Amino acid sequence: MSQPINITKVANSKILEVDFDNIPFGKVFSDHMFVADYIDGHWIDPRIVPFGPFLIHPANLALHYGQSIFEGMKASKQLDGTPVFVRPLMHLERLNHSAVRMCMPEVPEDLFMNALNKLVNLDQDWIPTKEGSALYIRPFMFATGEFIGVQASNTYRLVIFTGPVGPYYNKPVRLLTEEHYVRAAVGGVGEAKTSGNYAASLLPAKIARDKGFDQVLWLDAVDFKYIQEVGTMNIFFVIGDKIITPATDGAILKGITRDSIIELLKENGYQVEERRISIDEVVEAYNNGTLKEAFGTGTAAWIAHVSEIQYKDKLMTLPPVEDRLIGPLAYNLLRNLRLGVTPDPFGWVVPVKTELVEA
Repeated sequence: MSQPINITKVANSKILEVDFDNIPFGKVFSDHMFVADYIDGHWIDPRIVPFGPFLIHPANLALHYGQSIFEGMKASKQLDGTPVFVRPLMHLERLNHSAVRMCMPEVPEDLFMNALNKLVNLDQDWIPTKEGSALYIRPFMFATGEFIGVQASNTYRLVIFTGPVGPYYNKPVRLLTEEHYVRAAVGGVGEAKTSGNYAASLLPAKIARDKGFDQVLWLDAVDFKYIQEVGTMNIFFVIGDKIITPATDGAILKGITRDSIIELLKENGYQVEERRISIDEVVEAYNNGTLKEAFGTGTAAWIAHVSEIQYKDKLMTLPPVEDRLIGPLAYNLLRNLRLGVTPDPFGWVVPVKTELVEA
């Protein structure tokens, strides 16, 4: 049985200050957040409080040694107004996988789901309904130990906050293939959503933007030959009649949107291959005219069309979105499932429990 969650509501909501027709990604936050602490081997004091800052000790272990993990989820409203999550338990599974890899405690399912339901139910008016928008949900955990020494903390804090977001990309993206820096190597922490992975990507991403590109296309850390993923999403290529995405090998994040798109496309009769794919194979397909499109998938990015890929001195320009089949189809399949337009044969769409929230 889950622990009761103490709720302290804000005195005055900030929701009237938000222009829901023009929401920047990641800069607007809802009224409340969930917090729980891990002390003496147990999660204690689960609570929902007004969104705000924490006091952090200067010797906080997460700041010095990087014990910090996170997830990215979304809640949206179906056409009848029902607020829903998509595959929340798979997000918890990935959060706990990250926790194990970073020597951190796992989060119990009942605590996680109770927190999600109460928090999103409380702030459900913050869920935008404009096409391409959603309520972004950020669960994260960080070490709270207060000493200097390279070892795992004994105490942690779990936080979940939310905020309305518009599209992460509002146009097709241009990718620069990275040939010097690496995102992750097999045996490392590439499959974990840990903050250090993203810190390592900042310089290569800046270099790509300075050259006029939107993101980096990562290659493997050994041969700089096999494609891994994009800085903010997994990647798919449509070559001939096949849809190909790099296989998760320990260095590639196991994207939940990636997995959903694979299952939805297979359910609709398309051939999807999860395997190693080299940048040379992509270039060859482009040269012989069989590379039809490329797109990325991610919770934040959703389905992002790729317009160009630069590799060495070769710029590969892909067809415009209106001439594509698979990327737009993938978008609509997932969109219609989330909105309740089409049946959900997988049981992925989970309504937010809307029982009354007690203060």
